[in-house]
Amino acid sequence: MIGIRKEFPGIVANDDITLQVREGEIHAILGENGAGKSTLMSILFGLYHADRGTIRIRGREVSIKNPNDAFALGIGMVHQHFQLVHNFTVAENIILGKEGGFVYDIRKASERIKEISERYGLSIEPDMVIEDITVGMQQRVEILKMLYRDADILIFDEPTAVLTPQEIDELMQIMRNLAAEGKSIILITHKLEEIKAVADRCTIIRRGKLIGVVDVKEASPAEMAAMMVGRPVSFTVEKAPASIGEPILEIRNLSVMSARHVLGVKDFSLSVHRGEIVGIAGVDGNGQSELVEAITGLRRIESGSILFKGQDISGISIRKRNELGMGHIPEDRQKRGLILGASLTDNMVIKEFYKEGFSHRGILDYPCIQDYAEGIIAKFDVRSGEGADSLAGKLSGGNQQKAIIGREIESNPDLLIAVQPTRGLDVGAIEFIHSQLVKERDNGKAVLLVSFELDEIFNLSDRIAVINSGHLIDVVDTDKTDVNAVGLMMAGIKASGGEA
Repeated sequence: MIGIRKEFPGIVANDDITLQVREGEIHAILGENGAGKSTLMSILFGLYHADRGTIRIRGREVSIKNPNDAFALGIGMVHQHFQLVHNFTVAENIILGKEGGFVYDIRKASERIKEISERYGLSIEPDMVIEDITVGMQQRVEILKMLYRDADILIFDEPTAVLTPQEIDELMQIMRNLAAEGKSIILITHKLEEIKAVADRCTIIRRGKLIGVVDVKEASPAEMAAMMVGRPVSFTVEKAPASIGEPILEIRNLSVMSARHVLGVKDFSLSVHRGEIVGIAGVDGNGQSELVEAITGLRRIESGSILFKGQDISGISIRKRNELGMGHIPEDRQKRGLILGASLTDNMVIKEFYKEGFSHRGILDYPCIQDYAEGIIAKFDVRSGEGADSLAGKLSGGNQQKAIIGREIESNPDLLIAVQPTRGLDVGAIEFIHSQLVKERDNGKAVLLVSFELDEIFNLSDRIAVINSGHLIDVVDTDKTDVNAVGLMMAGIKASGGEA
């Protein structure tokens, strides 16, 4: 890609960017949220058209008007948010758009899918239904869609954002297998440790401009981070010892049913106090979602109680919980966090639009709402082409996340429930968000942190509660334990050595 330029209203997303990828190479693209990485790859895949510049495949200049052109040229893309039909089987999703004629042979297609799956170590059965498989398996289906179409250039857009650590390791190995077969991999990611683990070279972009290309083996994470954000970045969280006050959240013998009609949370008890961050550590799918949904009012509890500032909130509405001082950064920013078809302005006051200051006798005060939204956007560096008027759905995933975090923190909650708060954020934004969570703690607020990143749990938490199969295994002081001990507890093994 040579001299690529792409403008949107109010912003230059790509400003004369050149990208060269070799055959059999894993090439990372690193940049801040909104730096233009996904836009550049969307141009390569035919979703956008460049205003200027050329694309060459094996030395030949090509025109890519749409994704079908990209597929014909051997280019495939795994999007950050998967493009799958959930009630279709794996095979049906893979051949969708590639059926050929009025009748297709699903058995023959399934055989080819199984053959490709085994060849690249994807380990997935063609007859499984998408809604019944894990997120990691769904991603493998997206990879199979590319390989089924004989793609030689494979684009991965933030592929690990929704994966567990084990699934990330498996994906890294799949990428190595693909590269060994001569495929060219383009990896868009914010995670420097993943770039160091799997990439050969890295192109770094900042605010739409090419900063440089580095050999990953020779460049340190600190050097790449500084190139990405334009300043040195700290990878550790500076925080003073916690000054713990009275309990804000008390969970007593809580049991909650999961979507599969079995108990997702079982006899769970935990307290979170003013002035502390309590981290929930566990492998994804062990009851974290059900626990958070019960606390926030999104899921009915089966037994037990939840006390918030001494009041039993088990039966009260979500709005009432918000009014009592509960903030919630949800796990799924698009499903739970934002109305994608509404503006940033509307999304910033979606929980509080009816309150005095934002409305008077039922009439919205738009100048006040606009000022409030613009303040959050500026403070939390939410980047968008049209400012507060931008539709939430048009922001990059990282900027959507920053908008939600800004809204929840600015609402001044007594309890902030932060679920995967830095998912999809670059190292500069992670540094800022971590400092904001510590600031909330130091201001006497209670923070309940749910994260699948053990480094994040250990960096931020004062105490760590370990969950496995819906059970609370143990609660430990962060400064009196280590990663290995917590890892064993996440597997259901208590510190004493017995199974939980």
